Amino acid sequence: MTNTEQRPPASGPDRPIALITGVGRSIGIGAGIARRLAATGWDVAFTYWTPYDRRMEWGAEPGAAASIEKELAEAGARTAAIEADLTDPDAPTRIFDEAEQRLGGQVTALVLSHAESVDSGLLDTTVEAFDRHFAVNSRASWLLIREYGLRFRGAPGTTKDTTPGTTPGTTPSPTPDTTPGTATGRIVALTSDHTVGNLPYGASKGALDRITLAAAHELAHLGVTANVVNPGPVDTGWMNDELRETLVRGTPLGRLGTPLDTAHLVGFLCSPEGQWVNGQLLKSNGGAAS
Repeated sequence: MTNTEQRPPASGPDRPIALITGVGRSIGIGAGIARRLAATGWDVAFTYWTPYDRRMEWGAEPGAAASIEKELAEAGARTAAIEADLTDPDAPTRIFDEAEQRLGGQVTALVLSHAESVDSGLLDTTVEAFDRHFAVNSRASWLLIREYGLRFRGAPGTTKDTTPGTTPGTTPSPTPDTTPGTATGRIVALTSDHTVGNLPYGASKGALDRITLAAAHELAHLGVTANVVNPGPVDTGWMNDELRETLVRGTPLGRLGTPLDTAHLVGFLCSPEGQWVNGQLLKSNGGAAS
């Protein structure tokens, strides 16, 4: 374990800023990623949308945003919780404006963990449901990535000697170096290959994959990496007992994934050590059969 993992940096203006979408529940993957990044030296802005959780079977979690903010602050992070309806094409601009204003700097890492996910198949998916899934999972992701690309200008104030731990007597932080050819910006999107019986979700996530992987090439001149992570089956309250048992049997390690499993990989991709991983669709699923 590195010093960065053992001892979170103190709160301050030198911490880079991560923007994470889809952090509406304390047991969700987005919240797990937020905790991991806060613990390893990031300030965190995150989005949530209570009406979505309210219409899902698990329901909305009262006070979740405030509770998550409190946890992140205890890890040393400055925070900004932003409620946003990602079906609104204007939402990405507003989200970035608010994140930058409240945290006082540009977003260095963009993590897309939001999702519209309502099960339906080829024959029973409605046009309304299909359009809503693509609006949230594909269009909003494209607009967020585009907004990031329009604003990102590299890590401000960094030099070739500002890699973690280079200043004696200071707490390490994930400040990237600016050696030529080194990427300082990060985009990570969470995806799924679950399409059968979940057509609009899986299809719109497939579009998200292509958008994100295009960013690895189109934003390379900015020093940005872009990767897609498939977490596999992670039980965050949406599984019934039968499905849970089936998925466990199909996983060589004999358990389901956890938000922390996904967070470890995302944290690595956002770290200086992860800068050479780019344009990849990575599975973090314990070997679960597709």
